Amino acid sequence: MLLPPEEYIEQAYFFRTLCERMRQDVSTQELIEAIRHEILATTRLPIALEFMAQELRLTGGFATAMGRLAHYFTSFQTFVAAEAERHEGRFDFRIALEVLRRDAEYRAKAPTPQGAFLFQFETLCRNRLGYDAGLAAMAADPIYDEPWREWIGIVSRQLGLVDLGDMIYVRSQHYALTRGEPEKPILFGDKEGRIALANRRKDPLFLFSALQRHLGYPEVPRPRRGPDQDTLLPALQRRIERLETRVKLAEEEIRGGINIERFYKREEG
Repeated sequence: MLLPPEEYIEQAYFFRTLCERMRQDVSTQELIEAIRHEILATTRLPIALEFMAQELRLTGGFATAMGRLAHYFTSFQTFVAAEAERHEGRFDFRIALEVLRRDAEYRAKAPTPQGAFLFQFETLCRNRLGYDAGLAAMAADPIYDEPWREWIGIVSRQLGLVDLGDMIYVRSQHYALTRGEPEKPILFGDKEGRIALANRRKDPLFLFSALQRHLGYPEVPRPRRGPDQDTLLPALQRRIERLETRVKLAEEEIRGGINIERFYKREEG
């Protein structure tokens, strides 16, 4: 189920602030613990961030904690974070945080399944993320009902064989008005259908851009071209943090085992 708007407002603040402060010579864990005190205590985000900081001590992974908080963070949010943390990937972590910020901002303002799908799918396209895993994460998002999940499965199977514009057009109100009542549920409105029809056989990015211009759907942040000092240093910092965590755990294992009790606060009696 979707969270109350105030949760997404605070999530957007967290992702934006974390991205801005990653240039500081401070570990991600320390940044999260500091930002946690700035978040509204009336939301559940401070509890989630406390758990995230503890998980970072244990695994060094950002996405691991989000995955274990599936009742709070969506599967697509976790997927984006996991892709940014892949060693072999080229998805910049700060771009991922910007995607998460815009996703949360959109959810705080009367989101629709149409807008969520187009934003999420464009994120996969622009950043060359895994379509199979990405679409599976999208289908598990609570913003979609059963007809939407079924259609996302169809997109996953037909991607590369059928034009995305065609797939949107045949499930739109515009198609129903011109071709008769469709057999499948209508998922997109008349304007989406018209724009999809006008962008058939074109680069999907042109379709996304037109939908954003005319219908106000959220824009996906553009990936930076080539590594520069601003993007390289945060990426190296994240890798060093994970390596340090793994070395510490290996040393403890050699000395006789890992004491996991220190990662959790004891309840006071």
